[in-house]
Amino acid sequence: MKVTARALAVFLAISIPAWFSLEAQAQSLGAGFSQAGTPAASGKFYTFDKIADGVYYATSNGPMATGGNHPIIVNERDVMLVDDGTTPAAARALLQDIKLITNKPVRWVVNTHFHYDHTDGNSIFGPDVEIIGHEFVRHAIMDLDVLHREPYKTALSNMLIQVESLKKQIAGEKDAGRRATLQSQLDATQQDWEQLKTIKPTPPTMTYSSKMTLYSGQREIQLLFLGRGHTQGDTVVFLPKERIVCTGDLMESRLAYMGDALFDEWITTLEALKKLDFDTLLPGHGVPFHEKSLITAYQGYLRDLMTQVATLRKQGLSADQAAQKVDLTSHKADFPQIQGPGADLRGVRRMYEWMDERAKP
Repeated sequence: MKVTARALAVFLAISIPAWFSLEAQAQSLGAGFSQAGTPAASGKFYTFDKIADGVYYATSNGPMATGGNHPIIVNERDVMLVDDGTTPAAARALLQDIKLITNKPVRWVVNTHFHYDHTDGNSIFGPDVEIIGHEFVRHAIMDLDVLHREPYKTALSNMLIQVESLKKQIAGEKDAGRRATLQSQLDATQQDWEQLKTIKPTPPTMTYSSKMTLYSGQREIQLLFLGRGHTQGDTVVFLPKERIVCTGDLMESRLAYMGDALFDEWITTLEALKKLDFDTLLPGHGVPFHEKSLITAYQGYLRDLMTQVATLRKQGLSADQAAQKVDLTSHKADFPQIQGPGADLRGVRRMYEWMDERAKP
């Protein structure tokens, strides 16, 4: 079996008001939620909201770049983490704060897909911890040079841009209080930069192709590959008894990064997701939600994006031009981050590649 990791925040080469940077997604999305769970504990870096008995949702509450959010499943004798963060330091911080909710050891880590903010904590775990992912994840981490591709590559540039911007702001700031705040932000960003240097791409130790079922006492945990979509190897963690599904970035509560997407298959895979008998969805970014109608809305967004981009491509526009011209504001009610015309540049570039792939005999 196989697994993969790595992906980092991003700075868009052009300003696209309808979208958001992956960095903003990774660091600020769902920084604590209040609608789907009960706050159970708050540590130095993470807040844990209780979703059900033994099921928690961890979100960042500090300056460290931690990556996505983490469903945490506390079993009779051990703990399963769903994804493990942007850097080894983020994973260690999560393990430290988890002690606020349980003293049981982490024995299982699931990588929902290979992107950096979900797998770059893999390297801190010893042989007593099994890291599980779809077989494509192992392939990606081992064979695709994940530290020199998107979305990780752009994250490095973005962080350097942040550092230089903060330095300029500090130099020109006359208010002592504001200058101190900016300095704290700069210190945190520079610490994150140093942590990126410690990343060692580490693949899963256990993989599966379509389904794996684990049992711990009375708890059943299903790992499901419902089809390609956000990436070529997205894992859904399904707790049938609790009627909870953890989707990574296959389905978020907001628009997801599309730089590795297979757009038509994504729509089909989301249809399979809707057929699962769940009441609560815990996404890799954003906030938990209950309504399957949001999944349907995202399918509609993807269809609209594909249609508009295909039309613009036939008109001879480049991917960069199409990214600025598409108008998805009709989906703003479901995805408020859409502020005006435009779409993520990397996503549209990927769509052009995907269209070329489909056109090959």
